[in-house]
Amino acid sequence: MNQKHFLTDIKKLRENAREKIDQGPITKDYSMNVKKVVELLNIVLATEYICTLRYKSHYYQAKSLGAKIASDEFLEHSQQEQEHAEQVAERISQLGGTPQMSPIFMVENSHSEYVECDNIADMINENLVAERIAIESYREFIKFIGNDDPTTRRILENILAVEEEHADDLLDLKAQYVTN
Repeated sequence: MNQKHFLTDIKKLRENAREKIDQGPITKDYSMNVKKVVELLNIVLATEYICTLRYKSHYYQAKSLGAKIASDEFLEHSQQEQEHAEQVAERISQLGGTPQMSPIFMVENSHSEYVECDNIADMINENLVAERIAIESYREFIKFIGNDDPTTRRILENILAVEEEHADDLLDLKAQYVTN
C-alpha cells in the first residue's frame, strides 16, 4: 500500500508550531513582510469602503430618479463591497495589523475615487471606471503576494472575481441607460 507522507518531519512541524506562539497564524514558514501585506490590505480596505459609499449614494440618487434597475444594481454592489471590506479587515486583524478606518486615510489611500454624479449615465460610467481601477490594482496585489500568502491571495482573488462581475453588470446597465 502506497502512503503519502508529509514533506516536513512531523516532529519538526510540532516544534515550529510552539515557537512564537503569540503570532497566531504567522508561522515560521510565512515568508511575506507582514507589515507590507497589512499596508496593502489597508489600501484595499480603503478602496472597498469608498466604493461602498459611492454605490450607496448612487443607489439613493438612482432610486429618487425612478431608475429601479440601476438603483437595485447599485444597492447590490454596495452590499458586496461592504462584504469585501469586512473580509479584508478580518484578514488584517489575523495578520496582527490594525484595519485603518479613518475617513481621512480612506480618501487619501483608496485607489478609486468618490465621485458625485447628477445622472444615471455618469453614475454608471464612474462606477465602471472605479471597478476597472480595482480590477487592475487587485491583479497587481495578487501578483505581488504570489504563493507566499495563499490565504490573502485567495481573499483577493475572490474579491477580484466579484469586481469583474460588477464591471460586466455595469456594461449591461450602460447599454440600457447610456446613449452614445
